[in-house]
Amino acid sequence: MKTFTPPISPPVHAGFALLNGALCIVLRCCSALILMLFQAPLWAVPPCRIEVVEKGSGWPVPMVQLRTVHGVRFVADNAGYIAFDLPELIGRETWFDVVGHGYEVPADGFGNRGVRIRPKSGETVRIEVVRTCLARRLGRLTGAGLFGESQKLGSELDWAESGVLGSDSLQLARHGDRLFWAWGDTLLARYPLGIFHMTSATTGLSPLTRFEPPLRMTLKYFRDGDGVVRGVAPMPGEGPTWLTGYVSLPQVEGPPRLVASYMKIRPPMEAYERGLCVWNESLERFERHRVLWTQSTSAPTATPMPEGHPVRWSDAEGRDWVLFGNPLPTLRCPATFEAWQNTNTWEVLTPPSSLRAATGGERVVLHSGSIAWNEFRKRWVTVFMQNGGRPSAFGELWYAEALSPMGPWGPAVKVLTHDNYTFYNPRIHGEWVPSDSGILLFEGTFTATFADRPTPVGRHDYNQILYRLDLEDPRLRPAHVPSP
Repeated sequence: MKTFTPPISPPVHAGFALLNGALCIVLRCCSALILMLFQAPLWAVPPCRIEVVEKGSGWPVPMVQLRTVHGVRFVADNAGYIAFDLPELIGRETWFDVVGHGYEVPADGFGNRGVRIRPKSGETVRIEVVRTCLARRLGRLTGAGLFGESQKLGSELDWAESGVLGSDSLQLARHGDRLFWAWGDTLLARYPLGIFHMTSATTGLSPLTRFEPPLRMTLKYFRDGDGVVRGVAPMPGEGPTWLTGYVSLPQVEGPPRLVASYMKIRPPMEAYERGLCVWNESLERFERHRVLWTQSTSAPTATPMPEGHPVRWSDAEGRDWVLFGNPLPTLRCPATFEAWQNTNTWEVLTPPSSLRAATGGERVVLHSGSIAWNEFRKRWVTVFMQNGGRPSAFGELWYAEALSPMGPWGPAVKVLTHDNYTFYNPRIHGEWVPSDSGILLFEGTFTATFADRPTPVGRHDYNQILYRLDLEDPRLRPAHVPSP
């Protein structure tokens, strides 16, 4: 039997189709709304705010890690905050291992250092850690997400990202009315191979208004036409360019010149060319000034050049010098642009390769670091990384004093330690603080490189961390050099 279907005119058919489509859209919207209202996932609720603070002072402690039993890691940002948002652990009693690199909590009966808390959505939990090192961590200066955890909690929303994820080894010089910053290999989000011809930025002469966390310092990077951070030392030749010996020097005629020494690098990390370069003020980049040495069969060993962190010094005869060293002076020349470019004015120096430890008396082998005149102590001071230290081979930092930058240097006191992590090329910032403050600031590169395969610390790895040393701390007295 056939079924009869009455004919539908075209206008009626079109209207029916439109009505049907509209109903479908309404139903889909209603379904989505119902899911949002009655089946909201746990991750949509506010996270638990965890504050990590130093016991006693209450100061925020950046870079402290909390690790769950099932291997999830959280790291405190520059404000000491962690936004804890694991849906499987919200509202549940949870154990966190606490790893602080100089900050810790007491160990339990099994030797585990951690805390047990019940994180709840929208609530705040405070964790106190004990500082075991002399230097106090102020926070991270470079990289992304300096306030990433705070922003997830609804604060620091006006903090602007630079686009830089990682920065290696600082060079810094006062040039004119600004500080010129430069870093080695720089990580960007777009690819693991970022910028390998130095990046740079400027700040005012006093880049920090306070010397307590949370640390906020805005860097004005040199960028390309698209607003992306760019390299500033594209020296001819294959491979990365590294700069060292960064300093501003007066000329006999004309304004001061910002200068540096450069190295061209090939795998694995071998320098095959060394030379001098000068900042081009109009192009805002360094240009090759002079090649000092190129590796060859007839010249396999590099010749001396100005490198490390320079300082100015006047000798007993009133002559002005610029001293280059890493950490102690290895070369000096008269403090002028003309003398810097003339190798005949250079004097090679031979500093000690180790200092005596204030406690125990063992020899501490110097690796990298810097020196500075400290008006509060009225001494030359150094902060340096130990070569072959413990517990971390390249993560132990020491402090020592001298009446002259040429030495002799007194006994050294350890001021900073790391758990199987590297902290190299520390640079003292003696010019930032008032002369009578008794505060010494220094930064260095925090990286998993050269350590025994640690898990990199999220956001902080391969970046610059700033520390504060209180020179009146009685634990530093064994390093004090008496007056002559």
